[in-house]
Amino acid sequence: MDIRKCYEELGGSYEEVSARLPSLKLIERFIGKFLEDKSYYVLCEQMKCGNRKEAFFAAHTLKGVSANLGFTALERSSSKLTEELRGEGEGITAVACELMIGVERDYSATVRAIRNYLNL
Repeated sequence: MDIRKCYEELGGSYEEVSARLPSLKLIERFIGKFLEDKSYYVLCEQMKCGNRKEAFFAAHTLKGVSANLGFTALERSSSKLTEELRGEGEGITAVACELMIGVERDYSATVRAIRNYLNL
């Protein structure tokens, strides 16, 4: 699999990330580091615990990392969740739980494509 196919599979934009990170080695390094990022796991835990504020911070971090790496699908789903969690409300809303399903789907697709590309 080449890097363009990887980005196609994860619903991303290779053109976008290659404009920011000018070498394939640098892109590979950062997408490999993405697999070590804990923000998704923190998000899952905080959603389960009903901790809206911490879930917001984790979703916001995931959105930012996804944006920087050109993971368009994951960026969009985590952005929607971030906006739903933004504010002073209490607990996790039903809408946030529904949006989390999209984040889980996009995160899984992203990780699967990266692992396939990096032969992990």
